[in-house]
Amino acid sequence: MIPGLGSLRSRIFLASTLLASVSIGAAVYFVSTLLTAQAEAELERDLREAVTLVDQQNTTRFENVTRTAVLIADLPKFKAALETRDPPTVEPIARDYLEQAAADVVVVTDRDGRRLAAISATAHALDPDEPPALPPGDRPGARFWPHANGILQLVTVSVTIDRDRPERLGLLTMGFLLDMPRAQELRRLTGADVAFAFAGDIRASSLTPADVTAVTGWLREEPPPAVLRLGADDYSVLASPLRLTGDAGSVTPMAIVLRSRTERMRTLDTIRTAMAGVALVTVALAAVFSYSLARSVTRPLATIAAHMREAATTGDLTRKVALGASAWSDEDAVLVASTYDALTESVATAQRDAAQRERLSALGRLSTVIAHEIRNPLMIIKGALRQLGRPGAAFEDARDAAADINGEVDRLNRVVNEVLDFARPIRYSCAPTDVNDVCRSARDAVAAEAPVPPITLELDPAAGVLTTDSERVRTVLVNLLSNARAAVEGREPGDAPLIVLSSRRDGRYVRLGVRDRGVGIPADDIGRVFDPYFTTRRTGTGLGLAIAKNVVDGLGGTIAVRSRAGAGTEFTVDLTDTPERHA
Repeated sequence: MIPGLGSLRSRIFLASTLLASVSIGAAVYFVSTLLTAQAEAELERDLREAVTLVDQQNTTRFENVTRTAVLIADLPKFKAALETRDPPTVEPIARDYLEQAAADVVVVTDRDGRRLAAISATAHALDPDEPPALPPGDRPGARFWPHANGILQLVTVSVTIDRDRPERLGLLTMGFLLDMPRAQELRRLTGADVAFAFAGDIRASSLTPADVTAVTGWLREEPPPAVLRLGADDYSVLASPLRLTGDAGSVTPMAIVLRSRTERMRTLDTIRTAMAGVALVTVALAAVFSYSLARSVTRPLATIAAHMREAATTGDLTRKVALGASAWSDEDAVLVASTYDALTESVATAQRDAAQRERLSALGRLSTVIAHEIRNPLMIIKGALRQLGRPGAAFEDARDAAADINGEVDRLNRVVNEVLDFARPIRYSCAPTDVNDVCRSARDAVAAEAPVPPITLELDPAAGVLTTDSERVRTVLVNLLSNARAAVEGREPGDAPLIVLSSRRDGRYVRLGVRDRGVGIPADDIGRVFDPYFTTRRTGTGLGLAIAKNVVDGLGGTIAVRSRAGAGTEFTVDLTDTPERHA
């Protein structure tokens, strides 16, 4: 058996608590897994939405710049200035159009590809060598160009005159820069960090320089992982190519969007912690309720078991099981209690019936014994009276008749006393007693009636004093010695000694014994010698040993017999200190 699971209460408590714990744990695991999956899906969705938003913003802005460039290229004022092919004339007009179009770069070239104006916003000064206008022969259109502060998105349109027979006056190039301010603006808009890469290098971003180095390394991996570690946080990363309508460039820039997983998972961890706390509290409450349930189930059973033990100890079958009224009353326990009460009532009834039958049977046996014991003395008394009633009876005959009558009356009195001693409750009067003195007194009482055979004493001086009822113990020894003397009748005195013994055993018990070398007790009868009315003597009542056993049992001792047919018998009585008592 598993230690700690021997009781029904423990098994119910453990099973209920395990069921609650497994159920709650499974629910928490399922919810946690579901929340994690949803968080991952939301993170992926937010990341794609951020990429889409960045692409839409760039596309919208580029389309605005493209429309503005087309309108400017069609203005007569701009065409007239361009036709002069004079940079001082073209530059002021180009600067004015740069401000009006909110562009970052405006470059104007003549029909030969010579730069007439290269105007940029103050924060985005152009290097003299960049960006060049389209080389002669290249088609106008959209393209990207690397810049020291980011990536330029450029659109080039032709400036022509005479719609029927178009003649190119030059080219107008306008664009805007994808730089750090633009990345910061997109970060505020999307809630995610943004970086712009060109040819494997990060040109602008909303990240710190250390993070830019890490993103550059991530960009050069093949394939780049979906999660990037930046400092103490993890980021989900998604790169999307930046494409422009009509772009024929060989290098495609990338917009890289990074969203913090740690921040999102931190919220999820808070939810998990709260769920774990709720789960622990729930399991604790489940354990308390499980224990209460186990107690509500087992407490009535424990009450019934305690009642049964008490009934087994006291033998009282009249008391009923009291479970007590409770809101948690168990119908099964009430059924068991009522069934047990019905059973004990039936057993008590059967015991009363058996006792009544036993009393009637005992009364019948007693009546037979008494009738037998009384009939013989009465017949002798009747004969003696007849002898006294004869005319001319001699004095000697009258004296013999009177002696017979006296002896038989004593015999009748002894029979009546034995029956009364067996039938009535025994009253004890216990006091400190020298057990060896009791043995001597019993020997003297039996020897006074008949000195033959002699009675020998083998007394242990260590037997000492015992708290007991000395008179009752003396009666027991006298009874045993009387039986022993009857067992050796007809033998020579030297061959049939009677011995009274005493000894101290284990410091607590005193053993008294009576031993003879008489006829012994047959093996078939030795188990019945203490039964009432059992006797092998013609003149015996069968109550002497039964009375002796009742006395010894009442004193808290034991009486036993050992015998072998033809070799003798020994009765032993073990006694211990008995407090003052009356029964």
